[in-house]
Amino acid sequence: MENSWATFGRDLHLDLTGPGGLRTALLRALRDAVRSGRLAPGTRLPSSRSLAADLGIARNTVADAYAELVAEGWLSARQGSGTRVAERVLPRTTPAAPRAPGPAGRADRPRFDLTPGTPDVSAFPRTAWLAAARRALTAAPSEAFGYTTPNGRPELRTVLADYLARARGVRADPGRIVVCAGFMQGLSLLCRALGTGRLAVESYGLDFHRAVIARAGLGTVPLLVDERGARTEELTGLDDVRAALLTPAHQFPTGVPLHPDRRAAAVNWARATGGFILEDDYDGEFRYDRQPVGALQGLDPDHVVYLGTASKSLAPALRLAWMVLPDRLVDPVLALKGTGEWQSGALDQLTLAEFMSSGAYDRHLRGMRLRYRRRRDQLVAALADHAPHVHVSGIAAGLHAVLELPPGTEQSILQGARWQGLALDGLSRFRDPAAPPASRDALVVAYGTPPDHSFAGVLDALLRALPAGE
Repeated sequence: MENSWATFGRDLHLDLTGPGGLRTALLRALRDAVRSGRLAPGTRLPSSRSLAADLGIARNTVADAYAELVAEGWLSARQGSGTRVAERVLPRTTPAAPRAPGPAGRADRPRFDLTPGTPDVSAFPRTAWLAAARRALTAAPSEAFGYTTPNGRPELRTVLADYLARARGVRADPGRIVVCAGFMQGLSLLCRALGTGRLAVESYGLDFHRAVIARAGLGTVPLLVDERGARTEELTGLDDVRAALLTPAHQFPTGVPLHPDRRAAAVNWARATGGFILEDDYDGEFRYDRQPVGALQGLDPDHVVYLGTASKSLAPALRLAWMVLPDRLVDPVLALKGTGEWQSGALDQLTLAEFMSSGAYDRHLRGMRLRYRRRRDQLVAALADHAPHVHVSGIAAGLHAVLELPPGTEQSILQGARWQGLALDGLSRFRDPAAPPASRDALVVAYGTPPDHSFAGVLDALLRALPAGE
């Protein structure tokens, strides 16, 4: 077989431009690559024959350049080990001044993270996931290794349709499911498909959700949230509202479910106006005092978009989420997603499909429910013993709890939490700036985030940050 550049060894990109001949340009390119750090000390270079073939120049030119750079100290050459970048002594630099310690001599970086949004990633089922990946790869058709379609792998969409119907009461068929690279991508696609107008959002929620809506060209209008969830009856008085983004099963972050009357009001508004409810079911599988309430989508699949994700049940790193769309949104969303929108990896989709169909997903969820419920119970018990004046509001669900505080104390307690090495958010962090001012003081404590081995220390630090009882 005739030699080809494709059969040679290590690749090395060099730009042989500039004044002088090929030898001069090669010397300059190699010196620049070493000087800039692109070729680190100890890096093995291609053989002179291989590099000459890659660059289309004579082998003697490369050999001469290597020899000169060895003599200058840029490269080293030993019998049997090839030509390498020399282990050069780097110029002495002035070390950066150490950061000043935080209060009470503590480092600025928190020891414990209690900010919401992430599950206990140390509990990711690595062994079961790896087994599912092996089975999925063995059974995968060859076309699965090509470019995926905008709606996602059919294996995953079929499994999702069955699972969502069984576990969340969602009415769907695989043709109306679109797999996304995370919830944020799904929300962005939906907002762009809706076009112009405004989108109603809950008065407590995530600022980056509102930012996604704004980038899509839609305005937002807040729906006030109280102990019965978002006041969806107020939708009828809002003009130019195309859709409403709600968290019906477990309002984020206040932790209350949407009252049945308000669920009905939201659906009735959508039917009367032709609008849509965007149902963010971010942690709907995690309820501890009873069976989870079924998804709002089950009341009217033609007007409710169901959005789910593996970020809370498994891990955010998977970048897997899904939308169950009304028929009239399927084509507009796929048209947008097919124009170069980022696609989720087909192999991860196949693995999740196998993970779910094998029963491993249900087993993992049952185990995590027990773990998170135990942590929530420990938090509630610790507060009852050491800070009875601080009570937990909302339902027993999800991965976070809301701790109600005495009026006017939220910011001082957050400062105390920083002294204790805690990363912690107050409820005010999630209030929509466009909503009327609120006097409610509370902490949003993500008990689902820390790993088990550190949870006792987390509770101790949290209790030290809370005000003493009367």
